[in-house]
Amino acid sequence: MKQLLHSYRTGELVVADVPAPSAQPGTLLVRTRASLVSAGTEKMVLELGKKSLLGKAQDRPDLVQKVVEKVSRDGVLATARTVWSKLDESLPLGYSSAGVVLEVGEGVVGFRPGDRVACAGAKHANHAEVCSVPARLCARIPEGLSDEAAAFVTVGAIALQGIRTAGTALGESVAVIGLGLIGQLAVRILRAAGCKVLGVDLDPAKVELALAGGASRALLRGGDVAGAAAALSEGRGVDAAVICAATDSNDPIELSGEICRDRARVVAVGAVRMDVPRRPYYDKELTLLVSRAYGPGRYDPAYEEHGQDYPPSYVRWTEERNFGAFLELCADGRVDVAPLVSHRFPIERAEDAYALLSGETKEPYLGILLTYPEDRPIEKTVELSVPSRAARGGGVRIGLAGAGSFAGGVLGPAFARAKGARLQTIVSAHGVSARQLGQRLGFAKASTDFEELCRDSAVDAVVVATRHQLHAEQTVRALEAGKHVFVEKPLALDPEGLASVRRAAERSGGILLAGFNRRFAPLARRLAEELDGRTAPLVFSYRVNAGPVPRESWLQDPAVGGGRIVGEVCHFVDLLSFLSGGLPTRVHAEAVGGGEGSPDELVATLAFSDGSVGTIVYAAGGDPSYPKERLEVVGAGRVCVLDDFRSLEISRGGRRSHARSMGQDKGHRSEAQAFVDAVARGGPSPIALASLCRTTEATFAMEESLRTGSPQRLG
Repeated sequence: MKQLLHSYRTGELVVADVPAPSAQPGTLLVRTRASLVSAGTEKMVLELGKKSLLGKAQDRPDLVQKVVEKVSRDGVLATARTVWSKLDESLPLGYSSAGVVLEVGEGVVGFRPGDRVACAGAKHANHAEVCSVPARLCARIPEGLSDEAAAFVTVGAIALQGIRTAGTALGESVAVIGLGLIGQLAVRILRAAGCKVLGVDLDPAKVELALAGGASRALLRGGDVAGAAAALSEGRGVDAAVICAATDSNDPIELSGEICRDRARVVAVGAVRMDVPRRPYYDKELTLLVSRAYGPGRYDPAYEEHGQDYPPSYVRWTEERNFGAFLELCADGRVDVAPLVSHRFPIERAEDAYALLSGETKEPYLGILLTYPEDRPIEKTVELSVPSRAARGGGVRIGLAGAGSFAGGVLGPAFARAKGARLQTIVSAHGVSARQLGQRLGFAKASTDFEELCRDSAVDAVVVATRHQLHAEQTVRALEAGKHVFVEKPLALDPEGLASVRRAAERSGGILLAGFNRRFAPLARRLAEELDGRTAPLVFSYRVNAGPVPRESWLQDPAVGGGRIVGEVCHFVDLLSFLSGGLPTRVHAEAVGGGEGSPDELVATLAFSDGSVGTIVYAAGGDPSYPKERLEVVGAGRVCVLDDFRSLEISRGGRRSHARSMGQDKGHRSEAQAFVDAVARGGPSPIALASLCRTTEATFAMEESLRTGSPQRLG
């Protein structure tokens, strides 16, 4: 399918052939008929992409701070790889569209194939022939309303939410400052609601368009705005000001303070400077509010991604209900968006549309629509036009499922560098990431169909690097299809998933390896060699300065990421198992602060089958600039200290020796090579199935120990 993509590094636009997405749980697969170019938001994205690295840094100081923290934690080289990987990403544009439902994802009710829907949301309602959109970001199009009108749904909801935030009432006078697309819609919605509207802009054409759309008064900023506001409000000043401008200037905030009455409301909808002048806002006791996007529910994963609605008795107007209200206004003829359409382009000519935004084409514009063919075949797999590592003769043919940040920055490059690996097909739920990463690494194909990957006879081994809740299911499916499987940790999120993986691995005879990379790190291997042949048990002390992960992150969602114990502490359990040469037999965990569940901070004690004992101190509240991991091993006449996979100190017989790594090496490349080599020679797996399963069981036991307060036995 055709999709418009934007390079964050260069600002370049391209209409690319991209695999069509698949319907995911909670989403609708929608064939787009029209999408709206948001002149304000998308123009800012284009301008940011064309800026130098310094310009980007000046615009996003928050990201610069994250880079600085990562340098102090992971080093310059690792940080540089991550930053350049992010800059190389092709980003989808667009967030307002309309089309026809092709498929309904699992768990979605109220929609069926063939329904006409309006869609919203960045990363979802893109300029693409087919989009996968969460159901809460879709609204059914009323009978008789055109697809082009329905494609205004997102900007219409933004305007509507700004008006709701202002709390306007019938008969009030309201100033709309900034008469771009959202401002024009605000004028029309306010007029439909029985308000008297004053429009203000710098462009005479937009002033005239506002008057034609129902504004009682509209004038240029250089005119007598205060006088017009007084005339409209019988001398009191307007009851509310809705700022729809997008500017670095503070003038809209200052103007609002000048023209509003006592105790009026000022609402910032557009991106404007908000240096509030104290005197007018204090003297009039004005209320300044910021309207957030389309309404309640925006940016809430529980609402948008998991479909958990807010009860109407408590939240009357969610973003979804705002979509419906705006579409009804259009269907009833109370808001007419047709005069706002200045240009139409087929998706193949999308670059021409953006030439208007950049100023390359010297024409006035307002509402720019992209249109789409209704009969072009939709393909879920596309050939990649790059030199492919799959073209080499021989070798283990790799299929990669997942194209997120870890797959793109760590795991994918590790397999791309592995000797004897051939990169065949990369799969992701949304085809843009599969195409972008596949081209960068040298895959032959990009796809959104995991089942096709499993059926493909040209694939020998599947690397599963998707979100954690999919690991067990996809591992089982690939093993049952006769593939060898490398699955990034965790192996499963619950005992049932783990049991299904164990059964599939035992039946298939294929090689299964989980991504417990630390045991493959060069310094960890050197430490294991030092401990080889001992007869006495060991004492381990493993301190992890893990740092915080936001509660809203998918990693913290028990149903998606599994939490930090299952999702990350498994690494440290595996390394201790590897060094002890045994399996965990008992676990006791205590949460810091006495909390329950899967906390960010805990201390776990583990006993191993060889008699060794270890503690894992997992802490989130430390200084993020301090090194993350430190392992001390005491026993068999030795004291060994592994410091963040950068250095190893061994004390034995009164002497000390040191080993250092060239930068931090946690073993990802060696791990990938070990898997490829095992597949090439026919086994065995670099980590025994019993060890993979016991490590995972140990993390489940930690969570159970936290819940019960009691030690848990394993095996």
